Amino acid sequence: MLHRSGPNRVIIVLFGGLRPDLISPSRTPNLNKLRRRGTMLARQRTIYPSETRVSLTSLITGATPDRHGIVGNRFLDRVAAAPRLIDTSDDRLVEDLDAASCGHLVGVPSLGEILAANGKSFAVLASNSAGATRMLNHKARSLSQVTLSGHFARVSTSPPTLERVEARLGPTPAPAPHGTPDLSAQAFLTSALLDEVWPQIQPDVAILSFGEPDTTSHYCGIGATRTLEVIGFLDRQFGRVLDWWESEGAPQGVHLIVASEHGHVTVHAQADLLDTLNATGIRCGQVPGPGIDAVVIGGQVGAIYLKEPSDGAIRRLVAAMMERPWCGPVFTCARSGEDGIAPGSLARHLVFADHPRAADILFSFRGDDSRDPFGYPGRCWSPHWPVGLGVHGGLHAKEMSSLGILAGPLIRSGVKSHVPSGICDFAPTVLSLLGISRPSTMTGRVLAEALIFGAKDPPAIETVHKARAGEYQQELRRVQVGSTVYIDSADASSSPHLN
Repeated sequence: MLHRSGPNRVIIVLFGGLRPDLISPSRTPNLNKLRRRGTMLARQRTIYPSETRVSLTSLITGATPDRHGIVGNRFLDRVAAAPRLIDTSDDRLVEDLDAASCGHLVGVPSLGEILAANGKSFAVLASNSAGATRMLNHKARSLSQVTLSGHFARVSTSPPTLERVEARLGPTPAPAPHGTPDLSAQAFLTSALLDEVWPQIQPDVAILSFGEPDTTSHYCGIGATRTLEVIGFLDRQFGRVLDWWESEGAPQGVHLIVASEHGHVTVHAQADLLDTLNATGIRCGQVPGPGIDAVVIGGQVGAIYLKEPSDGAIRRLVAAMMERPWCGPVFTCARSGEDGIAPGSLARHLVFADHPRAADILFSFRGDDSRDPFGYPGRCWSPHWPVGLGVHGGLHAKEMSSLGILAGPLIRSGVKSHVPSGICDFAPTVLSLLGISRPSTMTGRVLAEALIFGAKDPPAIETVHKARAGEYQQELRRVQVGSTVYIDSADASSSPHLN
């Protein structure tokens, strides 16, 4: 734990889906300025699946999905009398599920709970979906902690704070029209933080979460003109925070953490997912119901839940997928060691997916390092997103790569750290800055190499896990620092180049 003469505080600013290679001195001068001022995490990775609400839950718990239990943006609840799909974008459903589970929707303590138990305050301001905003502090209402949404006033957990913000700034902005850049909410929340939340509350920890450029990357493409314009707009909003921080925040012991929860790749071809699965004779559908043998959650990361799981059915479905050119890495329950039940699959514990809510078959769509129409490396197949648009969820290096910059009185200045790090590391590092011990539920570590009183760069041990069935083969790369293991990336091929 670290201390200074006065109290330390932390502000985390999240840029939804921002790839680190989209930062530049001309496009993002403020982010670039912070990068020079603090410590840049050059090998920062998110968690698998690289989906927003999974990653955000890992950020605020400091734990991998096998511990916190949010195994996908959507997952099948097989415990209910009638199995049902759970969509965590629905904030009211999130609260209902937490109540119904006696407070155990998330299986480990979150940052809000830990801070409250230590007498510290916490505020969340987010323009993500209503559910993602709630997931950043799903206990906010019962803990009397502030949450403000950039679009959904109902998500607010402090009516007086919302009233003051709207009295100053006007009504909470309506969601942007489908497929258009979402700008108003980002400016609204930045002003809410600087003009109301900080002056009135001065929270020990605050999260300002921009939902962009994720939305525009999905609907325009990661390197499209509109997306780059959105990134520039966000950088200007962040510049307001940075100006305040340099003049007032840093002298008061405020530390800044800037991050993104995942990266993006570009769709280059369409995958015939359901046709391939149904050709096996196993009746597959996207929702549970009569006559459905397997529920397929076919987002950019795939999850298959069998009504009556059997090794034979799992092997049949996996074998069919592995014959298709779009099939990327596949994970099933462990048969022994690192091998999955189905030939060619890897054990799902290797990607921290061994949880009662986990699907019988987890898979990603195949990616490559070719350049997209905008000149950026990283392409993949998709079952539903149009060619040319940005997606995430899988294990391509550009999906797993995410932004990480730390700055403040106790952070090393002008450093580019090449020590592997991950999204689970932010919560323990925040607690360390506040003088709070890291709970044993956290799998992340304190980023000591970024701290002025920290240790020397710790060593990293890299491992590669391989599996093969016929012409299909896959390779998963992981790296370990101390007791913390990170997923670096994974890919699959139908050619012998991985041998």
